[in-house]
Amino acid sequence: MGDVLAYEAELLGLVREYLDFAEFEETVKVFTKECKTKGKPLPKAADVSSRDSKALPIQKDLLAAFENGEQDVFFQLWEKHISSSVQDNELAAQKLEFHLHVHFATYLFKHSMGNPDKAELEERISHFKAYLETKGAALSQTTEFLPFYALPFVPNPMTHPSFEELFQDSWTSDLRTRLEKFLSLTLKARQAPRLLNLFKENGQCNKETLQHLHQQLVESEHRTMTYLKRFNKMRADYHNLIGVTAELVDSLEATVNGRMITPEYLQSVCVRLFSNQMRQSVAHSIDFTRPGTASTMLRASLAPVKTQDVPLLPSLDYEKLKKDLMTGNDRLKAFLLQALRWRLTTSYPGEQRDTVLQAYISNDLLDCHSNCQRSILKLLHSKSEVVRQYMARLINAFASLAEGRVYLSRNPTLLRMLEERLKAEDKDSLTRENVLGALQKFSLRRALQSAMINDGLIFWLVDVLTDTDCLSDYTLEYSVALLMNLCLRSAGKKMCARIANHVLRVLTDLLCHENHEIQPYVNGALYSILGNPSVREEARAMGMEEILRCFIKEGNTEMIRQIEFIIKQLNSEEPSNDSTVSDDEEEEEGEEEDHDIMEADLDKDEVLQPQLGELAGEKLLTTEYLGIMTHTPKTKKKLFPGVHQSTDEPLQRPVTPGYHRAM
Repeated sequence: MGDVLAYEAELLGLVREYLDFAEFEETVKVFTKECKTKGKPLPKAADVSSRDSKALPIQKDLLAAFENGEQDVFFQLWEKHISSSVQDNELAAQKLEFHLHVHFATYLFKHSMGNPDKAELEERISHFKAYLETKGAALSQTTEFLPFYALPFVPNPMTHPSFEELFQDSWTSDLRTRLEKFLSLTLKARQAPRLLNLFKENGQCNKETLQHLHQQLVESEHRTMTYLKRFNKMRADYHNLIGVTAELVDSLEATVNGRMITPEYLQSVCVRLFSNQMRQSVAHSIDFTRPGTASTMLRASLAPVKTQDVPLLPSLDYEKLKKDLMTGNDRLKAFLLQALRWRLTTSYPGEQRDTVLQAYISNDLLDCHSNCQRSILKLLHSKSEVVRQYMARLINAFASLAEGRVYLSRNPTLLRMLEERLKAEDKDSLTRENVLGALQKFSLRRALQSAMINDGLIFWLVDVLTDTDCLSDYTLEYSVALLMNLCLRSAGKKMCARIANHVLRVLTDLLCHENHEIQPYVNGALYSILGNPSVREEARAMGMEEILRCFIKEGNTEMIRQIEFIIKQLNSEEPSNDSTVSDDEEEEEGEEEDHDIMEADLDKDEVLQPQLGELAGEKLLTTEYLGIMTHTPKTKKKLFPGVHQSTDEPLQRPVTPGYHRAM
């Protein structure tokens, strides 16, 4: 009670201040009267109108200084009354301040009949230069303001076409209106009651802190489970190693004392050292009587091996999952898509991941085997941007695995849906990145290659790659890799021949791009399309050989050798060169190179974070969608192992960036 009495006057003042601000006039009167009746201390406070009146003179002084060209007076008031947080953090305030500096720098030209005082003009120009080099430098990369950085160096801006607008009455009038509106909002906003500020600051801070702590807890639990698995494995290995070491020391002591060590005993010790997967073969196929056998097998046992004791993940109720994916709210849909993707991306490669994927496929998670109108894949066209993005991420994760690509290719409409989504995204978003990644991985399958070529995807890719400045590294790399895969086909080369000049200029520009990861795909695409006589002719006409020889002078050894192969192709007189990947060599259904790479980009920049009390990830799946155990181990189908070619030559078979980096 003592604390309340000590701060009572201030607390009552805060309450009345808020009531004044909210215009509870009758309530204020009753509140004041009751405080007086009870003898409560109530500090005097100015009413709302008096607070507004304080802001009014400041606003008038700033506007007067603006109209009279009083630069020093204006910016002194500006710095004093406009908070630094507003100046530094609000883009609208920064843009307005920039235009105000332009106004004062050109003021003398407008009000001296074209004959300004030289000393005063130099002072104003010097002040403007100093601003451009300090605070104004923040806007130097903005197209709107670039011309103004040349203003201090133009002798008479009134006659310069770039600055004509500055000397029109409408420009000054519009600027004054913007200034007046800004001052009204900013100066009034500073008069918000202290009680409101306390609530906003503490309430928002607490909410953000709780969400941040909850997210940290979720991530910590995930890491803890991973570390616990590793710890248990290491502890078991440690105890095993200690036991074996003790036995070997005893054996060494026995040898020193003249007792023989039998091959059977040595065999039993070594078998205990080897991984589980090797024990059966070691027990029956290794001859331990041969010198050096034990040490050789010991070194083999120390090499990295696949962990066999990774537990299988719990089975899920896929009927309920699919129902909620179709009928749940957008937030639930996004959380489910995220959790299903995490099951794939965070599972251990091998039996655990294979089992997850086979469960998805056998339960037709994405309705690729279904002809029903209400397909899960329709979430690609959801009104929710987050749902679209997380659907694209899940499809990209499926496409990262060869069996997943086989499954997705069963749906005849999916490819067209992805192409439509790719072209509908008007910016380089995460949704577009993942759709593009999925399409690039689809291009490992020849039937899908043919469909993409027929749909004119090559034209879209070349247009996008014309301006690489606005593309992320992922979009750039996967766009070029997809273009190369499509250009390896004779149908793709014919498409390129229709826009030969355009595609050649885009590819030669990409040769000097700072992202060196794309060079193998650019080289592969160039080498391939130059097998077409009409493209070759166009390349010679534009002096392609001279351009390529410039890169020979600057490139590394691998790059130089690939460029030499491209020049040789350019100077070839063969009518066509489609022997590498011919269109009439269509692979049998399901046959493709075994490219299984789950890149880290699939889980980057997660926009969806659980709030306090919300379930996410594996906890969401195992709490709400736990099913009956249905796991059936399945031997993974042996896919085409791939053809390894010399790195001296440009790529001549379809690849994905993730797989190519891992080679």
